[in-house]
Amino acid sequence: MIRIGLVDFDTSHVQAFTQRLNHVDVPESEWVEGAKIVAGYPGVSDMMPERIPGYRDKLAGYGVEIVESPAELIGKVDAVMVESQQGSKHLAHARLFLEAGLPVFVDKPFVNALADADVMINVAQKKGIPLMSCSSLRYDPTVQAARTKQSELGQLLSADVWTPASLHEGNPGMLHYGIHGVEMLYALTGAGCQSVSMAFTEQSEVASGIWSSGQVGTVRGIRAGHGGMGFVAHYEKGQASFFVEGAAFYRELLKQIVAMFQSGEPPIPYAEMREIVAFIIAAEDSRTAGGASVPLRGVEK
Repeated sequence: MIRIGLVDFDTSHVQAFTQRLNHVDVPESEWVEGAKIVAGYPGVSDMMPERIPGYRDKLAGYGVEIVESPAELIGKVDAVMVESQQGSKHLAHARLFLEAGLPVFVDKPFVNALADADVMINVAQKKGIPLMSCSSLRYDPTVQAARTKQSELGQLLSADVWTPASLHEGNPGMLHYGIHGVEMLYALTGAGCQSVSMAFTEQSEVASGIWSSGQVGTVRGIRAGHGGMGFVAHYEKGQASFFVEGAAFYRELLKQIVAMFQSGEPPIPYAEMREIVAFIIAAEDSRTAGGASVPLRGVEK
């Protein structure tokens, strides 16, 4: 049984993940085997500090040991999940545990700056320790259904995704909530985006990326009216629409995280994790440039 430690409690994910891994307050169909959350550091938050006391009490009620510093987790756990909402806080936490030889999952957004991504990836590679970061939406069952449909409609060429996209200055642009849609797009298309252009209003936004294959993928962020999540996948022989319903993505994400902690093999290429951040930064640069096409920084052409 893998012993997991949590860092920073300003997101609902700390409760949702503990429920599924520790088999408490969710149906048995949502249980994930092979690991258990045993300890956690509630931390501090610049974005949503008001959430921390409630989640601290909830996790303590589930039997999770509460510690007073991240370093106290070392020796108590076999792996760590960094849950801070703010991407700029992730490098310091993740680096501490990677250098201590512990595999790390970093919740979305991976980072707020590409320089932080490069440091974190370099440390993981140097130490030979697995690192993973993504949105849970990457593993929604609709994504697997879209891939399976290739047997009927041929190769999946591109996709148009929609997602709620609330904004917060702590995670600029699509790094805050629109990242869910970007992750779904990349889960379908893979890496290889060369440039992004952004159309933006207070009500909505559309980020359009051009891949090296010549295909165009889009993410529509919604801030007015009904949001929801889903996508249209474009294949060689047709199109198909998919709608995200329920929260099975938490269970499916946790299965992937536990598998990485057990095997030592990260399920997402580091270059793709980095490129997702580069996509979002390019989209934000395009917004400030009035919608001009912006190349992704540090991505091979």
